Amino acid sequence: MTKLKRSLWPLFVFALGLATPALGQDSIPTTEADSIPMATVVIRDIQYPIRIVPRGVTLRVPRISFNATKPLTKPFKRFKIPSFWDRTNELDLQFSEVAFVNWNAGGDNAISANGRVYFGRNYKFGNFQWDNDLELRFGWNAQEGRKWRKTDDAIRLSSTIGYRRDTLSHWFYSVKLNFNTQFADGFKYPDRSQPISRFMAPGYMFFGAGTSYIIEEKKFNLYLSPITFKGTFVTDQALADRGAFGVEKAVLDANGNVLEPGKNLFAEMGFLLTHKWEHPLARNITMNHNLTLFSDYLRVIWHVDVDWQMKFNFKVNEYVSANLLAHLIYDNDILFDRVVDPDGTVINPGSPKTQFRQQLGIGINYKF
Repeated sequence: MTKLKRSLWPLFVFALGLATPALGQDSIPTTEADSIPMATVVIRDIQYPIRIVPRGVTLRVPRISFNATKPLTKPFKRFKIPSFWDRTNELDLQFSEVAFVNWNAGGDNAISANGRVYFGRNYKFGNFQWDNDLELRFGWNAQEGRKWRKTDDAIRLSSTIGYRRDTLSHWFYSVKLNFNTQFADGFKYPDRSQPISRFMAPGYMFFGAGTSYIIEEKKFNLYLSPITFKGTFVTDQALADRGAFGVEKAVLDANGNVLEPGKNLFAEMGFLLTHKWEHPLARNITMNHNLTLFSDYLRVIWHVDVDWQMKFNFKVNEYVSANLLAHLIYDNDILFDRVVDPDGTVINPGSPKTQFRQQLGIGINYKF
């Protein structure tokens, strides 16, 4: 009998729900009618969460204590929006000195110093890249019994804009601008009567478009430009009248008077190749390679101007470093051993020569 009642109980509930629709509501008190259809019986039950405690874990009530709290000694650093600019600032100072007191072998007291300031501002966002470099160098040497002489003098500015189709490619469509000049007058020592170079005499500007192959992780940059303008500026009129650095010289009369002043600009159009590479040779030794080749289409194309720098940096510690520099220049428009009579007659037109400079120094390197 008991089994029969248990089997008929669900049928009784179902029939009761059909007979009295009002009784089909949820048994949980609500202010509004349940959205479930009236003909459906809803049976709800509280579901307790199942807690699984791993072996070896002890559940404890957390306790918060401020006994070990210390006051803030440093200013709070606010969140800064990430910048797409990469900034580099470097300052190099190198000194050397020699002094003699009753030195049997003889010698002159001397002191020399070289300074270098470098600023780099590189922007990169997506497929667009903009690299800017400014390098300022100046060095001088003073010996007992004679005036100081400069040993290094350069102003170098470079700006390159590049765009690539996708982030996987190393090839960029590029536009490049280079500008080089110097600070102080240059002389053919010991003659100081007439400068052979001055500020913006010469000044070199390269501007062109081409393509670049850049591998950032290896600091490798190769630039090729089939169309590049090269301008040689000689703003000092005395040097321009002599036809220095390839500009058209002045027209003189029989007495040496200037009939038509010399030109201040020597323009060329040709092919430009630049190559920059920074490669670590050892843990504290880095090689910097910088090569520039230019060939003029308008004149003799096989006359290639060369500007090549090879520099080895030896890092002693964070602030002390040493470097070895080799610099080679060949420009077909720069003539040496030119001889001209006072009346303007050219005895020897001169010829281009390979220029070479070597420098070894140790000093302070500071990045800011």
